[in-house]
Amino acid sequence: MLTTLFSLPSTTALDVNDEGALLVLYDGSGTRQVHHVAPDGTWRALTALDDTVRGARFVPESSKVVVEHDDGGSELGQLSLLDLDEPGLPTLTPLVHDPEYVHHLVDAKPGRVLFTTNRRNGTDFDLVAHDLGSDRDMALYDGGGWVMGVAPSPDDKWVVLSLASAPANSIQLLLVDTGTRSVTELTPYDAHNDQAAVSWLPDSTGFLVSTNADRDRMALRRYDLGDRAWNDVLVDDSRDLAGWASPNGEDLLVGVLHDGEVSLALHRLDDGSEVAPVGLPPGGCAGLLMLTPDPHWSPDGSFAAITYSSPVCPPTVFRYVPASGELLAVRPPEMPEPPAQLTHPESLLVPSFDGEQVPVFVFRPTGPDLGTTIVHVHGGPEGAAMRNWVPVVSALAADGHTVVVPNVRGSAGYGKRWYSLDDRELRLDSVKDLAAIHAWLPTIGSDPKRSALWGGSYGGYMVLAGLAFQPELWAAGVDIVGIASLVTFLENTSDYRRAMREREYGYLATDREFLESASPLNRVDDIRAPLFVIHGANDPRVPLSETEQVSDALTKRGVPCQVLVYDDEGHGLAKLKNKLDAYPKALTFLRDHLVS
Repeated sequence: MLTTLFSLPSTTALDVNDEGALLVLYDGSGTRQVHHVAPDGTWRALTALDDTVRGARFVPESSKVVVEHDDGGSELGQLSLLDLDEPGLPTLTPLVHDPEYVHHLVDAKPGRVLFTTNRRNGTDFDLVAHDLGSDRDMALYDGGGWVMGVAPSPDDKWVVLSLASAPANSIQLLLVDTGTRSVTELTPYDAHNDQAAVSWLPDSTGFLVSTNADRDRMALRRYDLGDRAWNDVLVDDSRDLAGWASPNGEDLLVGVLHDGEVSLALHRLDDGSEVAPVGLPPGGCAGLLMLTPDPHWSPDGSFAAITYSSPVCPPTVFRYVPASGELLAVRPPEMPEPPAQLTHPESLLVPSFDGEQVPVFVFRPTGPDLGTTIVHVHGGPEGAAMRNWVPVVSALAADGHTVVVPNVRGSAGYGKRWYSLDDRELRLDSVKDLAAIHAWLPTIGSDPKRSALWGGSYGGYMVLAGLAFQPELWAAGVDIVGIASLVTFLENTSDYRRAMREREYGYLATDREFLESASPLNRVDDIRAPLFVIHGANDPRVPLSETEQVSDALTKRGVPCQVLVYDDEGHGLAKLKNKLDAYPKALTFLRDHLVS
């Protein structure tokens, strides 16, 4: 079953051109590669690299496609061009290459490509336009900071930048005039606001944005360039909203995030009124990460390409036609169906130490029940467990474990107040939520003595923190690219990431004592549960040294610690061959230590 689950291919929408053709990522080969899907449904592979492709866009008014790719999961994206008129597998021609720095593809316009890069100083990200005729670069923004999102206007006169701002988990919006390069602050740098899913109106008179400015939940607001004013479009005090305007000036797709599910509905653009729900299956997510991946409208607005996934459906592209309501899966003929025994989770609440209620998803065993429980913690920390495709969770359930997937305090998707409850000095309160879940396990018929932690990235930190600060509770842990020490992590991570992560965890210059106290490595002598660790050698986020430190310390004490390092991976496992090597070993490890 595990091999079947991880081998199920996925498709992800990237772009739509004037003819209605699609660019999609498809990982049927074992790595994500760009494919071209013609209007008649014919599939064609455009790349066959050893590593996964990170993105691609059509270059309008040409036969070219620009592709972003990296080497071994390093996240140092490089940009190359290919020509659709070239028969067979097109040749990738370097466009913007410098292997020391990040080049992130933003968009392609007629005759030029927009990208962000940290090549000026290694830390700050600039927005750059590369002219395809002269092969020259021009910086449209070089004012500093981490540019995390870029939204060019349809008339190419404006760009909205989403910049990491001073408070943790906050975004500042800047408006850039592409002619004069003048910058206008649309929101304050020091405001505790999240902003996502910027969508320009088709006439470039303004844009829509999902924002929690002055409220707890993400509302859909409109900014008008004419009077430089903000106005609410749609507000729901209990759910997060986002919207994407159609190029035809009539339609608006509205996403609603509630308890890990993202649904879509068609609305009118002029007044925001709902027309009809998009008929995606319930219990899943339109988009892959919260409300940020936008549907890709065709240039004429006749259809939208939407990526959908759920606990029973791998990421799949759907073609949605608003005029008729038609919804058609876009998949190659050889794409298999997922196993029928996959299930959706129960949604429950766990009382924590201070009266807060921790949302959790509970997946019951789909194989013979082992009487064991795995608490699967998401990364972030401001990420979230969603109702999307997580084959590890399905594999654990198929192996006979009950799987509890929590959104501990600090998780997104449950309001600004909730995701702020683990900031800085409150860090260990989220670890206390793990203890509350452990104490709650008997209420769902689980044996807390046979429970383990599993998590990746910040979730890996939570695994190590649970084992170190609550050594009497957990029987085992699986840590994937996790943080062992908040101090050495901040010291050794990429420069551009340190600049943002200190806002969340604390600053090395002023908060070192707290950072040390919240680091599992400083309590490593208390860990007694066996540990299984997976790490990529090229990880630019959490350096391999984090794994080396904790594994060396445990080995010296005789605590079982099995470590797998993959030389061709970065922050997690992206290649099928490595997943099929690592995850069966991790499941065997859990059986060995949890099943008597």
